[in-house]
Amino acid sequence: MKQYKFNGDYYLRKVFSGQIHRQLKKCPDVIVPIPVGTDTMLTRGFNQVTGLLELVNYSNILKVKAKRKAVRQSEKNRRQRIELIQPFELIQSQKYLIENQSILLVDDVYTTGTTIRHAASLLYHAGATSVRGLTLAR
Repeated sequence: MKQYKFNGDYYLRKVFSGQIHRQLKKCPDVIVPIPVGTDTMLTRGFNQVTGLLELVNYSNILKVKAKRKAVRQSEKNRRQRIELIQPFELIQSQKYLIENQSILLVDDVYTTGTTIRHAASLLYHAGATSVRGLTLAR
């Protein structure tokens, strides 16, 4: 995972994506990848989560708030991660996709659950009937 996510070995997405695709057979109404911030996208050159969802119909409903992060998530300790304030906001033009729908949030790594909880909170407040999380690694 480290080689894929941090060292930019984008081809490895094909190794991991099969595991994700098997889990998607449960067919939620809407699949939502956890987004990465602009700085991360510029540095890394790709979103590791959407790479895992290649050939899957997903919706970009969330975006990272514009505020720059001083420290990357992966460099924070458990307490810092848990105390993280809401990092996401809804893309307003996509809000209609959420109401009365079951949502599957997809992320690469589950550490404390804070990322999934923040994203789920926004989706519930926007009218989702259920929100589940799927991660590749813990």
